[in-house]
Parts: sequence; structure tokens; C-alpha cells
Amino acid sequence: GMTSGHYQLGLDLKVSAYDYQSYSHSVSSFILYCDQLDLCIHLGSWDKLIGSCTGNCQVLAPWEPDIYFLFPQACRDFLELAETHSRKWQRTLQYEREQRIRLEETIEQLAKQHNSLERACRGAPGLSSSTTGITNTTKGEASDEDEETEYFDAMEDAPAFITVTADPKHHSEGHPEDWTLEDNVSVSKRRRTRVPDKPNYSLNLWSIMKNCIGKELSKIPMPVNFNEPLSMLQRLTEDLEYHELLDKAVKCESSTEQMCFVAAFSVSSYSTTVHRTAKPFNPLLGETYELDRLDEFGFRSLCEQVSHHPPAAAHHVFSKRGWTLWQEITIASKFRGKYLSIMPLGAIHLEFHSSGNHYVWRKVTSTVHNIIVGKLWIDQSGEIEIINHKSKDKCQLKFTPYSYFSRDIPRKVTGVVTDADGKAHYVMSGTWDEKMEYSKIVQSSHGNTSSEGKQKTVYQTLTPKVLWKKYPLPENAENMYFFSDLALTLNEPEERVAPTDSRLRPDQRLMENGKWDEANVEKQRLEEKQRAVRRRREAEAVEALEEGEFDCYIPLWFERKVDPLTGELICIYKGGYWEAKEKQDWSMCPDIF
Repeated sequence: GMTSGHYQLGLDLKVSAYDYQSYSHSVSSFILYCDQLDLCIHLGSWDKLIGSCTGNCQVLAPWEPDIYFLFPQACRDFLELAETHSRKWQRTLQYEREQRIRLEETIEQLAKQHNSLERACRGAPGLSSSTTGITNTTKGEASDEDEETEYFDAMEDAPAFITVTADPKHHSEGHPEDWTLEDNVSVSKRRRTRVPDKPNYSLNLWSIMKNCIGKELSKIPMPVNFNEPLSMLQRLTEDLEYHELLDKAVKCESSTEQMCFVAAFSVSSYSTTVHRTAKPFNPLLGETYELDRLDEFGFRSLCEQVSHHPPAAAHHVFSKRGWTLWQEITIASKFRGKYLSIMPLGAIHLEFHSSGNHYVWRKVTSTVHNIIVGKLWIDQSGEIEIINHKSKDKCQLKFTPYSYFSRDIPRKVTGVVTDADGKAHYVMSGTWDEKMEYSKIVQSSHGNTSSEGKQKTVYQTLTPKVLWKKYPLPENAENMYFFSDLALTLNEPEERVAPTDSRLRPDQRLMENGKWDEANVEKQRLEEKQRAVRRRREAEAVEALEEGEFDCYIPLWFERKVDPLTGELICIYKGGYWEAKEKQDWSMCPDIF
């Protein structure tokens, strides 16, 4: 380095002349001091060098562009010592890193083993008559424990209870058989069984989300890299995957037994979310989605995006097998830094044609964890209260939050079905990602009083029967966004649909085909087009107000009415869509794509 403008100390220390000169503008003097080498060099002005050495030091040249300092043995000793300590700290750091990874793997393995043992224990035939407990207290506090009973946190305002399986020899049961796949197979049109594999694009989620803490998720512009190739309207339609539960509920003789099937249906809608960490596309205002399965499964479904801010979708389903379902869901979401909370707002209505039983319930909160670091995972937590407004029957369901350190099985759901007088008839238990069971209560009694003074109710039940069980995912699902068999068909192109149908949305179609860069460009175009329409509509609304009129966005296939049961203003299907499809008259549809 003698000709490259460096000042070399021995053979190992190099300091750039440019750095010296740059540093000289900010300080008038520079002192280099090394105690172990017994060396002190004072650089006064940058025009000369005054050296003071009490150790092994030789000054071979005055202050010139190339100056050579020699303290050979001292520098070598210092560098060897520094390298030795550096290697030692690197080894220590690597050891701590490996220990941490082993600890995480051990905890995860223990949690999985615990989960497997719990499931094996609960499914063992020899243990079917053993005591299985669901202990709840009115304030969610723990009560007395024993080795044969499992205890779980309580639902607020829910009765405390324990279930004990009765001897089946002394009780008969005339309920339908357990859920089987064969019961739900029907002759259907051949539909696609796969979508193009998801491309492997890397994108840092935190780089986008760090500026969005506390904001409404629907107002954050997101690239399609975080989406799945389905719209929110299609995800809402996906709740019908286990529509067979409602077909079976039509045949129930008692309203309390029918309530069990309705409760299982409400839980089944979450089964597809366990691996689905990608977000659906936010529908454009006026976007629609139809699912016509009248010939195959006896129902037809229609969704329409009726509001953009806040985003709201209206949904109506008619089944010729004896039931009608409708809802208006508004999605409220908040990014909290480490996790994302998604709160569906709005009531779900289900009415059976022959009996007139009218059920109403609301969805629980979904939480996406590990937004910043780690693998994304979804949990469902909260409570669902299902009410039959005709018979006044109720079902209280609790979705237990997931925890590594809980004794509960993961994703646990428990509940009790009661009649208008508060008498319990059935106990519900299971998980929202796998299956739900129900047990008929044959006797109830008051148990011992706990140390907190709270009395538990003991329910003696028949052997649990499976109400619902999740269908297995298709082959290669991990590369197809973890779509179920139904989800794979939702965006399949179909003829004769409305021009506003989600299947025709160009950015969503480009993403499904793996053209993500083109999809992002198209997504920006659609969003800007929607903003321009909104600005024009707002200007027209201002003019209408000045003229004494009130003008707001009016949905095409739904109309706003006051719900007589909840008192809320909701969008109800007003008819006309299927007639327009039959005539292929879509002249009233807006141009949104």
C-alpha cells in the first residue's frame, strides 16, 4: 500500500490518507493511544507529525504521503489476541443460537406429542365410558381438579358444567348415524380439481405493514403478493361447503336437535381458514358473485358488494331442500403490529321453510399471528350465541384461544344447547378445524361447590356422535393456496354470469395464472377507476343535497331494510338476478372492470 495513499502501521494496520484529511476538517488534533503496546502517537496539525514512543517504535519518515511505522511484535501480539477473542465470541454466539433453536424445536415437538396423545386418548374405544369434563365457572376461574377430568376456561354468563358419559346399555338413542363422506356424495357436473401452482415470489410483509399500524386494513394498498386468487365474495360463499348439515337439519323432529346441526354448520365455516393465511381480494363496489348449484346440491347463492367504506357484502342463499340463508357482513380489521385482528360484523339469518324456525348468530374474531417474524398462523376466538327466535332455544359456543401451554386441545370448541326454559338438552364439543360432536343429556344434577362458592352442574350424556367432519384437502393443496375442493372451483370461468361477477375480474385472473406483476398493474388501474367513480358520485350527491334531495349508492340486487329481529339496517335480496340471467339481460349492470 506504499503507493496507494495509505499510512501503514507495521504490516497490519492501515489508515486511509483520505480518511485522515477528511477527519482533519472536524478536529484539530488526533491522539492514538494503546496502553498494552505502551505506545502514544499525537497528531497535532496535519502538516507535521510529532511522535512520542516509549515502546518498540521507529519513525522512518517525516509527514509525507507515505509514512511507515514499525512496531512489529507489538502489533502482531495485539492482532493475535483480538482474533483469538473474536473466534471465542463467535463460538459462544453460535452455541447460544443452536441452543435456542433446539429449545424451540423441543417445545414444538412436546406440544405436538401432547396434542396427539390427547386426540388418541379421546378417540380410544376403551375410554369412551370414562369421565370427560368441561368445567366452566361463571367468571372463567378455575375450579376443583382431579386426574380424570379436564377443565377449561368458562364462557362469560355460561353455566358451569361437567359431562359424564352414561352407560349405553341403559339408554337408547334414535339419532342419525355419524357423519360419513358417503352420505354427502351426489351426482355433480365435472369441475376443475386444480389451479396453477403458486409462484415463489419473495416479499417483505413488514416493509409494507410497518407504516400501517392502527389503520383499517381495507384502506391499505396491498400488492397481490399477499392475496389468494379469490375475492371476499367468494370466501363468503365458501361458508356453504358443508351445506349438507342444513339439509339434514331440515329432517330433525325436535328444534333442539336441529340446533345442533345449525351450530355445527356455524363452526364448519372456519375449517378452511386454518392454513389460509393469504387475504382475499377486496371486492369493487357493485361486484357480484353467483354460485348456482341448484341442479347438483339444491341451492343457489348470490353475493354483492353493497358498500366500499366500510366494506360490506350482502349474501342470499335459497335451497329447494327447505332452507334460506341471508346475511350482510362488514369486515372490520386492525393491524396491531404483531398480529392482525379481523372482526366480521353483522348477523347471519337461517330459516327453515316447513317449521318456520329462524336462527340468528354472529361470527367470532379471526386473528393472524406472526405478522412481523415467524410463520403466519390463524386462530379463531370468542363466543357464538345462536338463537332460534321461534322456539327460543339457544346454543352457547366458545372458541378457545390457542396456546402452547394450555391443557386444551388446539382450536377447541365447546357448547350447550338449551330450550326456552333453560333446560340443557345437548352438549357440543370438538374443534373448528376437524370435527364437531354432540351428546344427548339424559340426566343433570348439581355437583359439589368449589372453593370459590360456585356450584357446578353435572350432565350425564350418551356416547358422543359425530355431527360434522372436515373433508381432506386435495392433493398438492400446499402449492394451490391450501384450497379445498370447493374453493378450487369458485373462480372457474363460467358462461352467462353477470359482467360484474368476480370470475371476470382481470387482476384476480392474472394472479391465478401466475402473472403477478401484470396483476399488480391491473389492480392499480381498477382501484383508480373506482376512485374516479366515487369522486363523481360524491359530487353528484352534493348537488342533490343542495337541491333538497338525498342521494346515496343503491345496490343493484339488494335493498336496505330494518331487520325486525335485530333492529339493524341490512341489505335484503329483492329479487331479479336469476330472471336477468335467464334472459341474459345485464343492461342495468355497471361497468366496474
